[in-house]
Amino acid sequence: MKLSVRGKYALRALIVLGREYRADDSVVRIQQVAEVQNIPKRFLEQILNDLKAAGIVESKRGVAGGYRLRRPPERITLAEVVRHIEGPLAPVGCVSQHFYEACSCPSEERCALRSVMKEVRDAIANVMEQVTVAQMCERARELERRGADAVEFVI
Repeated sequence: MKLSVRGKYALRALIVLGREYRADDSVVRIQQVAEVQNIPKRFLEQILNDLKAAGIVESKRGVAGGYRLRRPPERITLAEVVRHIEGPLAPVGCVSQHFYEACSCPSEERCALRSVMKEVRDAIANVMEQVTVAQMCERARELERRGADAVEFVI
């Protein structure tokens, strides 16, 4: 599995929305997300509309409009987002749990390649099912702190 630019931008946008998430109806302007993550605004609009269709984000129209997570960031996993944007997490279709495709092997049960790719899928899925948007936000904060500490140390 390899993330496309679209997939990377979706996850980066969710970090911004996750960091700004409030239980009230407050939203983040699309321009802010685009600037913070250096994402072309037009492309970001398409991505956020796609995430809206998936029930991951919601929008508010008008002058005070923008986007927000539809659920708390603790309840949105990377796997959910990536599956929606990219499709299967599996490297080959015959091991995908959500997007299974029959393979051309003479026998799936005795296929060594399928066996290894299933382990790869399991490893990827296990990590992505466990990591939430909230955890990515916390990691971003930690990396920013480390970066600030490094700058202070150098000065």
